[in-house]
Amino acid sequence: MKKLLGLLVMSGAVTAALFLLTSLSGPSGGQPSQAITLKPGSQVQDGSIVSIEYTLTDDSGKVIDTSIGKEPLTYIQGAGQIVKGLERELNGLKVGDQKKVSIKPEDGYGMPDEKRIQEVPREKIPVEAQKEGATLMMKSPDGGAIPLKVAKVTEKTVVVDLNHPLAGKTLHFDVKVKDIKAADTH
Repeated sequence: MKKLLGLLVMSGAVTAALFLLTSLSGPSGGQPSQAITLKPGSQVQDGSIVSIEYTLTDDSGKVIDTSIGKEPLTYIQGAGQIVKGLERELNGLKVGDQKKVSIKPEDGYGMPDEKRIQEVPREKIPVEAQKEGATLMMKSPDGGAIPLKVAKVTEKTVVVDLNHPLAGKTLHFDVKVKDIKAADTH
């Protein structure tokens, strides 16, 4: 699931970068379009394409996810591609800067919402996933993947939880800025 989420974040970052670059060039309307190049950025700011190395831990210090030993996570600052609390904390950092931050649930994945817990007829859930704690992936209306966790299995239904697995948790990040690119039109 982590690989899928990482892939979704990366593909989202690439799509957002392409959107940013095309929107910066403006509508051509028969006029020659401006060339856009990426140049090293001096600091993390809205519109920067930022690559970070990170380790995410819970309150007990247990590692939830890390990019160490893998490709850095790349996102566009200000585009809402990472949790807003982390995005805010990274603003103004430079390449090589390292920071440890704790993000409260309201600035991370929010608080669990009872409305996101639903009962589904058992026949709608694969038999092998009809066990408490199982995680399934559901397709969202826009084609994205939404994880859902089996919270309870009854005689006729399966209770699924659509809250993010990290909802309600304080997120502890140890982050290092690896690269910053800024779009330059000329």
